Amino acid sequence: MEKEAIIAVAIGIGLSASCGFRVFVPMLVASIAAKAGIFPVQEGFQWLAGWPAIFCFGTATAVEILAYYIPFVDNLLDTITTPLAIGAGTLLLTSVLPIDSEMLKWVTGFIAGGGAAAAVQGGSVMTRLASSKFTAGTGNAVVATGEHAAAFGTSVLSLFIPLIVAVVIVLLITWFILKFGKKLVRRRTLTEGQK
Repeated sequence: MEKEAIIAVAIGIGLSASCGFRVFVPMLVASIAAKAGIFPVQEGFQWLAGWPAIFCFGTATAVEILAYYIPFVDNLLDTITTPLAIGAGTLLLTSVLPIDSEMLKWVTGFIAGGGAAAAVQGGSVMTRLASSKFTAGTGNAVVATGEHAAAFGTSVLSLFIPLIVAVVIVLLITWFILKFGKKLVRRRTLTEGQK
């Protein structure tokens, strides 16, 4: 794989993972970057660089950010945004994949891009649920602000230091899966042992 293709895939992974924090922030950043020629979209995805896409993603970003500051609406949004994050992550990675086979391109985008978005979204949902439980929703604004910052920061850094961001994301997701996977196995073992 050529150096440009590796960098494009790394950018796609970083932006896909960012979709787990906020669905539309990475889409807006990708659109603006595509318009500026920084985000190397493949053939068929040039619409991302158009003004209609930038306007739509900008509007959706503003609505999404504001909605996360409304207590308990934010928890409802997590239900809606989880499949949207997976879809956005899939789209962003697929848009840069230098694969000729359309089927293979979309499957790879779904597994890697959608998977990265789902893993980050899972951590985000768990953090908000814990905040809602322990602070009765009053701490959710702090969580939301952190997620906004993470979405913008990861999205922008993915464009300028993509390889570092992609490696960090893969390591964090692996750590998250191992940590919580062990807890689930331990919990299941305890439950089965009590029967």
